[in-house]
Amino acid sequence: MEFSLLIGGVVIFYYVVKGMTTSTKQQVQKTNSLSSENEIGFHDDDNLATFSISYGEEEEISKNKTPGKWIKSGESITIKGQTIIGGNFYFGGKLSSLDGYGIEASLIDDSLKIENKPHTFENESLSYWPKFISLTPKERGAFLNWISGNRSDPETPLGYVFIYFYGIERRITVDSIKQAVDDSEFKTLFDEVLRLKAIYGSSRSFSNYSMSLLEIMCLLRPHVVSYPDLEKIPQRDSLLFKHRLATTVNDEKPISAELALAWIRFYPDYNLKKPARRCVYEFNQIFTCLYRKKYGDGIIVKPNKTRLKIEYHPASSSLRGISLPQEDLPNPSNLKGPVNKLIAIADECTAELDAYSRYLAKPDTSRTDIEAILLLPDNFDDLESTLGLGKFKEWADDAISTKNGLVDVEEFWAYTKSPLPSKINKKEAELIQNLAQKAGYGIAPDTRYHHAKSSTDGKLVLFSERHGKYFEPSKAYTEVGMALRLGAMVATIDSHIDQSELNILTQLIDHNSNLSPTEKQSLHAYLVWRLNTPSNIIGLKARLETLDKTEKAAVSRILVGVAMADGKIDPKEIKQLEKLYTLLGLDKALVTGDIHRMSSSKVGLRPSNLEAEITSLAPASFQLNESMLAIHESETKDVQSMLGAIFVEYEATSESDDSNTDSITIEEEIGIDKQHYALFESLIRKDKWTRKEVDALCRDLGLMVNGALETINDWSFDKIDAAVLEEDGDAIYVDQEIVEEIEG
Repeated sequence: MEFSLLIGGVVIFYYVVKGMTTSTKQQVQKTNSLSSENEIGFHDDDNLATFSISYGEEEEISKNKTPGKWIKSGESITIKGQTIIGGNFYFGGKLSSLDGYGIEASLIDDSLKIENKPHTFENESLSYWPKFISLTPKERGAFLNWISGNRSDPETPLGYVFIYFYGIERRITVDSIKQAVDDSEFKTLFDEVLRLKAIYGSSRSFSNYSMSLLEIMCLLRPHVVSYPDLEKIPQRDSLLFKHRLATTVNDEKPISAELALAWIRFYPDYNLKKPARRCVYEFNQIFTCLYRKKYGDGIIVKPNKTRLKIEYHPASSSLRGISLPQEDLPNPSNLKGPVNKLIAIADECTAELDAYSRYLAKPDTSRTDIEAILLLPDNFDDLESTLGLGKFKEWADDAISTKNGLVDVEEFWAYTKSPLPSKINKKEAELIQNLAQKAGYGIAPDTRYHHAKSSTDGKLVLFSERHGKYFEPSKAYTEVGMALRLGAMVATIDSHIDQSELNILTQLIDHNSNLSPTEKQSLHAYLVWRLNTPSNIIGLKARLETLDKTEKAAVSRILVGVAMADGKIDPKEIKQLEKLYTLLGLDKALVTGDIHRMSSSKVGLRPSNLEAEITSLAPASFQLNESMLAIHESETKDVQSMLGAIFVEYEATSESDDSNTDSITIEEEIGIDKQHYALFESLIRKDKWTRKEVDALCRDLGLMVNGALETINDWSFDKIDAAVLEEDGDAIYVDQEIVEEIEG
């Protein structure tokens, strides 16, 4: 009975010989005859079987009895009239495979037929495990042409490169272990393998085999060669990593951050997520920072009982059964306990890099974009130097100490290293906030807390000690912010801010015990910005019209009280107050009467007397409606609700008619126009659409498919840094997880 198997290019014929007669056995031997090097014996015992192995091409039988010898790198030799300079190969007629069966695959035998003329590599086909002796005469000539040159043509068929590589592999794993290779030659061969890997490493097979040989060389003679890159990013079966980890654990030394990183990459049951793979350098930096913060010099792993075994799987079929020197070391590489600690840190790093990674996934983006850099977590070591924060901090500190933090938007924007935009929209406002935060400063206006934004020709106010990652404004913060906006509107009517007016407004902040130190800093900066920014009344009219007469009267007293804080009222202020009264729906003739009534009750309205009265009226826990604003006639909750609506209204970026500003458009509220939002609402009803279906939806809304899908994805990126729609041929998919984030 006969069985044949094909294993990696090796054909195995298996004959069951039990019960065969002698003549039958002889016939099998004759039929299955091979050269003595390739036959794996036949025993006359009826209970045994015969195996015969063939490596693809039938080998030509050489009559050359010259022992094979190694031609060193600096030597030259002439073969068939062709001089080969450079060496690094075996030459001769006899050099057996390591297992004793067959000829050494890399041995160059000049007694074989060789077509010694220029050859090209077109249409060359070599077996999986090529041998020089198995090549055709033409192929031998082509190989010698390549080896006689600089051996760097990237178009060379890999079979020829492997034959050359086999020789170096044998020289290292056999000869060098027998001390037949000095350190100088060892280093030369190491450099040659590195060179070959750089040229032919695009082949995964050659890359893996060459890296394995480099690792073995590092283990055999660490005092001669090293490969730091292999240690930092090891392959899953890396011997070099295993040995380094085993040595560290055996010596009871801490696992360094660098070795911990390598362990995460090596561990077979854990795969780094996309942010870690896309942002390798940044992931390494953050992992190192978090690991050292948590474990100092590193965790110490107790040596385990499993021993490390150094095994090498050669590329050459001639080196089967190779044996390498072993050390008595533990093998902790697959221990789950310590790796789980590292996985927890890796997952934390991945989460911190998620927004940065999503940004880089967008088209036409770069790591050098200011938007990208600002998405990096604060514990990224290179953040300050990358952003140039040193100069920014010097400038900011000077502005805080000499100008109360007041700076021009244009001057601030120069530190983003980007062109000044024509308008400050949400994206630009967030960039300003993020840059200040990265540098360790707070800023006003901050759209998250002050509910306002500046303009490109406007001002910003910096203050030390930023809001902080977990800052949440209190109710008192919101109430005082309401008063500051109204007070600033009146205080700036005459384009001059009196110190007494400023004192009243600052006391609103300083005398409120319900405000935290951070909230007070933030509100002081907000006040400075309000007092140095042109006021407007856009968005107020519709809200003020909802107040009753008593509430409107209370608001009018707020405005008159701040205007009179400096002890005088000039015609310009009266005129501006009349406009505000009209806006309130009050008779503007009431302005002069209210001024007279208030002045007659304030003893000449000297600033010091007014300050004293305000202070005396304020209880320990200041309440906006009860003391400073003296809203006696109105219901507290109604007035505070009205003031809250005023405070959170965004400033307009351009002049417009009051009648057009009494409501927020859908574009302002959600960031996309009605038509595209309607399309979005339709698409999220199911997970998959055909392009024809989407085209019909777009036609109904007056939209073009390509532009509409791009607009919705741009909007999605602006909101959560990810695309909600994905096109695949005629299909359009909706990512429902992204939808949940958008609507959340």
